[in-house]
Amino acid sequence: MAPLETRIQKRLHVSLYALLFLTVLLGLSVVLEGCTDTCETSARYVYYEPVYTPLEVVRAAVAVQGSRPVRSVGRIYFKDNYLFINEPGEGIHVIDDSDPSNPLPKKFINIPGNYDLAINGNMLYADSFMDLLSLDISDLNAIRVIDRSENMFNYYNSLGFYPDATRGVVTSWVEKVNIETADCNVIFQPWGGFMMSDGIALGIEASASFNSKAAIAPGTGSGPGLGGSLARMTVHSDHLYLLNGADVKVVDISNPTHPDERDSLYVSWDIETLFPYKDKLFIGARSGMHILDIATPEKPSFLATYQHIYSCDPVVVSDDYAYVTLRSGNLTCEGFDNQLEILDVSNPASPQLVKTYSMTNPHGLGIDGNLLFVCDGPAGLKMFDVSDKLDLEDNLLAQHRSIHALDAIPYQDVLMLIGEEGIFQYDYADNKNLKLLSHIVVQDED
Repeated sequence: MAPLETRIQKRLHVSLYALLFLTVLLGLSVVLEGCTDTCETSARYVYYEPVYTPLEVVRAAVAVQGSRPVRSVGRIYFKDNYLFINEPGEGIHVIDDSDPSNPLPKKFINIPGNYDLAINGNMLYADSFMDLLSLDISDLNAIRVIDRSENMFNYYNSLGFYPDATRGVVTSWVEKVNIETADCNVIFQPWGGFMMSDGIALGIEASASFNSKAAIAPGTGSGPGLGGSLARMTVHSDHLYLLNGADVKVVDISNPTHPDERDSLYVSWDIETLFPYKDKLFIGARSGMHILDIATPEKPSFLATYQHIYSCDPVVVSDDYAYVTLRSGNLTCEGFDNQLEILDVSNPASPQLVKTYSMTNPHGLGIDGNLLFVCDGPAGLKMFDVSDKLDLEDNLLAQHRSIHALDAIPYQDVLMLIGEEGIFQYDYADNKNLKLLSHIVVQDED
């Protein structure tokens, strides 16, 4: 099972050292043959060719099915005692969580190219490659698509291969043939390989962990539900905010059956996550954290940018403080630091760093009052008392090392968590004794 990462590149794991080695080889070849117009290296690469599926086939494949085993986990969402778990690229599991100690899988919504979701009232919004779907979930036994906003994600692409009106959209990759040599002038992309006329090439080590599906990603009652810290779409005041390339799109959903795009604000090409808090929108980016004023929901405006080392960066906020995790581990994140940063955002126009704490490889996080939950990758789940922002080391209340934790939602003393091993739920009413309530296991297809 491939680990959970960000859209497009996040689960495309590439060895940094292998890439540096190949880069050195290319550089030496340029020096040795600088007097010629072209040169070749003896480095070996694996060539992958995109597989396209016609758009009409993709769009016709959306269907509500009976429950099925969870094969991988992506975004997590909670609404009205139901868990909605994204299976990256495949669709959404609907789980009755009325009793967290006995979650009951109910439905699977098959949505090709789905990586994110958000819910407002009785409407579930989900991406399907470049489209935005609106699904009526007022009756979970009769879920239905009521609107499809085509090409809402107009920057959607798969490692540089965009949807094509004739061929369709890239839905997988196939290995075609090994390349024994490569032109010295090839330009490596941020995801660790280089583009060719009809495909991509990866180093041997990178190819060993290449996930053909992961590489495709570019994700009853009133009001919204609760999303995790890795969300790329979120709801605030009857408006849906979407990450779209370097932009944040604003979609009016006051008419739930017909989303109406109202604005698009350029932010940065490295934006990754969205977290709404009161009348502010906090945006995690690999180069920093951006804060938007959304007091006028359909017309967001910039307040500030806090810059940090280049690294993957989810964020959560409570009262006057923002909590940001930075991690290394792949070429997308690039950085070599793994840490938690606490920022004073009492003046959102001028966020100030309060304290930095070392971590192992932190991913998502969640906050409930003075309890901070950090999904610290292989170090597991950590729960801190953050009453004293300057002394977290002595206020680690609990740690579960047995899971590779990725993202979490704390709500009413129940922590809903996704990890590489599946979906976990904990009772944290006794905040010094996290009690495991349930575990839905990820079952590999093989």
